[in-house]
Amino acid sequence: MTELQRKNVFISGGSRGIGAAIAKKMAEVGANVAFTYSKSQEQAQAMVKEIEATGVKALAIQADAMEAEQVILAIQKAVSTLGAINILVNNAGIFELKSITESTLEDYERTEKVNIKSVFAATMEAVKSMPAGGRIITIGSVNADFIPFAGGSLYAMSKAAVQMMTKSWARDLGDRKITANVIQPGPIDTDLNPASGAFAESLTAMTAIKRYGKPEEIAELAAFLASPEASNITGSVINIDGGITV
Repeated sequence: MTELQRKNVFISGGSRGIGAAIAKKMAEVGANVAFTYSKSQEQAQAMVKEIEATGVKALAIQADAMEAEQVILAIQKAVSTLGAINILVNNAGIFELKSITESTLEDYERTEKVNIKSVFAATMEAVKSMPAGGRIITIGSVNADFIPFAGGSLYAMSKAAVQMMTKSWARDLGDRKITANVIQPGPIDTDLNPASGAFAESLTAMTAIKRYGKPEEIAELAAFLASPEASNITGSVINIDGGITV
């Protein structure tokens, strides 16, 4: 498949988990890939080599999603190196599980900066040069609509915010034939949310298919939304959650 040949993709938080799976899939279908990482340069450079082995260009950019200015500079670097971004994947995020009786304003501010402000900043900067037919794909969470456990208020708040921002961008950018959609994963097996342990067992039991999802399954959906076949899908919120919300 080379459906995205000569397209440029930017993925925030692309060195591991869902972001890494999306980066690899986008490269597989022909796109050049720029992605941000926060800490492990070694891991990020290993990703670059793996992606470039498929015959496309890859760029790893260190950026702290807590700092909107760093996110904007990362977008600018990607544009100056690869060219205008055709596909933006807003993936970077944090998950804090704390009751309102334990939460602090610092917890709120950290969640807001990473999960909301950085998404807004990346999109604001990317669309400045995004050509017609561009794609904005925001990785949200079913917790924007469904919160079956205690302590998720900050995370749910942030994912509800990016859901509505992205849906609004579909209106803002429709005249430019740029689509904006939200992918809302349920339980996905990553290092931040492994499919083992008591918490995972409780979530697995709530799903219809009794298993966690895989990052590669999210990547397949992201690649479809980035493809020409998805040009009439915009403002949509698509759950990929094993039926946990049915």
